[in-house]
Amino acid sequence: MKNKKLFTGSMAVMVVLALVLAGCAPKQPEAAQSVYIPLISKGFQHQFWQAVKLGADKAAKEFNVVVTFEGPETEAMVDKQIDMLTAALAKNPKAIGFAALDSKAAIPLLQKAQTAGIPVIAFDSGVDSDIPLTTATTDNVAAAGLAADKMAALIGNAGEVAVVVHDQTSRTGIDRRDGFVNQIKAKYPDIKVVDVQYGGGDQLKSTDLAKAIIQAHPKIKGLFGANEGSIIGVINAVKESKRKDIIVIGYDAGKQQKDAIRSGIEAGAITQDPVGIGYKTVESAVKALKGEKLPKIIDTGFHWYDKTNIDDADMKPLLYD
Repeated sequence: MKNKKLFTGSMAVMVVLALVLAGCAPKQPEAAQSVYIPLISKGFQHQFWQAVKLGADKAAKEFNVVVTFEGPETEAMVDKQIDMLTAALAKNPKAIGFAALDSKAAIPLLQKAQTAGIPVIAFDSGVDSDIPLTTATTDNVAAAGLAADKMAALIGNAGEVAVVVHDQTSRTGIDRRDGFVNQIKAKYPDIKVVDVQYGGGDQLKSTDLAKAIIQAHPKIKGLFGANEGSIIGVINAVKESKRKDIIVIGYDAGKQQKDAIRSGIEAGAITQDPVGIGYKTVESAVKALKGEKLPKIIDTGFHWYDKTNIDDADMKPLLYD
C-alpha cells in the first residue's frame, strides 16, 4: 500500500514536471508556420497575368510560402480590385503584393496595412505613395520610348500616329502613354500623335476605338497598343479595316500578338518579363519579412521583338502563350 502511494506520488511529480517543462519550452519558430502572401493583380484574363502568376508560384515553392493570386475580370474594375485588397488584408497576411489599377484609390487600405506592420510590395504598376517597400516593374517610360523610336523608323519619321492605352489611372497606363507620346514630340517633329484613346484593356472596346481612329484619320500611318488587350484590339481593327499600310506596334506578348507578328500584321512589340515580375514580388516579400532592405524599384527589364528574333532561344521565356 505504501509502495502504491509512493508510485502515485511519483507520477504526480512527473506530470507536474512535464507541464512545467512544456511551459518553458520554446515556441514554434515563426518561419515554421505558414507564411501567407496574397497577390492582388490588375487582372486575371490576359496571358500576361498568367505568366506573372507562374513566376509567383515558382518563388512560393522555392521560399516555402503560401501565395494566392487574383485579380478582377477586366482592368477597368477598380472597385472590385479594392474589394479584393480589403478581403486579402482581412486575412492578416504576413505580406502583400499589389498591382494598382488606380495609383491613388488604394492608398487608404495600404496605409492600414502599413499600420498593421504588413509589408506591401508593388508589382507591375506602382502607387502614388512611399508605402510599398519596393516595386517590381518594367521601366515603362523607357520601353514605350523604344516603341516610339521603332514606329518612327518604320513610318519614315513623318506622318500621323495614334495610341490605344489600357487606362489613364494606373502607373503603367500613364507611363506607357507618356513614354510614347513624349518621345515622339521630343525627337520627331514631322510625326503627329493625332489621338490617344483608353480601352480599359478590353479587346472589344479597344477594337471599336481603333476602328474609330482609323475612320477619323484616313491618313494615319501607325498605331501603338499599350498592353495586351489594347494591341489585340488594334490588330482586330486593322484586319477589319483591311488597311495593310498601317504600322502596328504592341506591348506584351501572348499567342495572338505572336501570330500577328509572324503574319506581318504587327511589325513588332515590347515584351516585359512577367515571370520575373511575379518571382521578384514574392522574393521581395520574403526579404522584407526577414528585415532586409529593398531598393525602391526592381527593374525587371524589357525587350523588342519582331520577325527577326521572335524564335530566338533567349526570347522564348519572355514570349508567353
